[in-house]
Amino acid sequence: MTSLTSKPGTITLLKSGSFRLNDLSELLNVSGLNSDMAEVSVTNNSNALTIGHFTMSPGAEFEYFYDSVEYKVITKGKIVVRDTSGEKYVAEVGDILLFSPDVTVIFDGESDGEAIYTAHREASADFAPKA
Repeated sequence: MTSLTSKPGTITLLKSGSFRLNDLSELLNVSGLNSDMAEVSVTNNSNALTIGHFTMSPGAEFEYFYDSVEYKVITKGKIVVRDTSGEKYVAEVGDILLFSPDVTVIFDGESDGEAIYTAHREASADFAPKA
């Protein structure tokens, strides 16, 4: 997989809407989930870094396991998550959700927002922007 910084000495502008997002209900096989996502590698060296765009509208909740550091910056609406003990976190515009490695997160069905994110890992081919 190529990365956004594969050519040294360049500037890259990622315009809003330049990536077609993937329907997470299909990728995760969660009926009623209203969430979309796409991600790309920034660099694919030993310090892999990935950026992405995530959206979620009211509907089904879903669980996701983070095996690396990731943070989401809320850019629109709100994203609501819970940990496995049930503690709820409501992130609104300007807030940052920071996930440490080895944590399970439940994305709440009341979420209605968007976020950009950065993960300290290579981009997943499953979440690559649609062609």
